Amino acid sequence: MKMSPAVEKYVLHWGEMGTRWGTNRTVAQIHALLYLSPRPLRAEEIVELLSVARSNVSTSIRELQSYGLVKMTHVLGDRRDYYESLSDVWELFRMIFEQRKQREMSPTLSMLKQCATAVDTEPDTDPVTKQRIHNMLDFVESTNDWYEKIRDVPTDTLKKLMKLGAGITRFVKS
Repeated sequence: MKMSPAVEKYVLHWGEMGTRWGTNRTVAQIHALLYLSPRPLRAEEIVELLSVARSNVSTSIRELQSYGLVKMTHVLGDRRDYYESLSDVWELFRMIFEQRKQREMSPTLSMLKQCATAVDTEPDTDPVTKQRIHNMLDFVESTNDWYEKIRDVPTDTLKKLMKLGAGITRFVKS
């Protein structure tokens, strides 16, 4: 595989975005490369295409596998390992969102519940501070509940909901 200028731009940008999302640049670039690749790639091909160390590729692939975004596969007649990304962008979104929920939302929700319980028993804590902790807890709980409900919505239905966009708000009364 040879990267065209557009593919190279995509891979480089995805790596840059990965750093902004809290992911290692090489991990994001490898994921972008595997996502765009029309066929599974060997680690050696990834090393060559991205000009990164073999050890970095191995570590990054393991990380992507742990997220469920990349899987190892084999080619008939070839004993080497090949890697491919999930190709359905909606499934990618769901996997990434689930991983972020587990790493970020769940621990935050747990901490907020503890803080809300504790702050209610603290007589010296200002009522405004108590209310803000409870407001944040309500927000994070609502976001978590929304995700739990939407997680299993079939992709076709989710696409329709996304296309409705803000237009659906006229049906919801304040």
